[in-house]
Amino acid sequence: MVTIRLARGGAKKKPFYHITVADIRAPRDGRFIERIGFFNPVARGREERLRLDLERMQYWQSQGAQLTPRVATLARNAQEHAQAESSQEHTQAAASSES
Repeated sequence: MVTIRLARGGAKKKPFYHITVADIRAPRDGRFIERIGFFNPVARGREERLRLDLERMQYWQSQGAQLTPRVATLARNAQEHAQAESSQEHTQAAASSES
């Protein structure tokens, strides 16, 4: 079985997580099939907190991959953020075309 989960990296007291597609039998920070993003919980200022390739995630889910609860929450946040950006771009394009 394949799962989409977090793999920890970074230094002591400064976590950084890669969002990976891995076999469920592989260790948390071990072998993986593909990296599809990252999560930086200690991002400050203008640092990027979350990047997730939603198309690849949907592909792997169509192949039967299961998301861990934390990755499911992050994916929901990423989708909401992407929708907000696209609606903001749409309103800006409409405003500029009216001018």
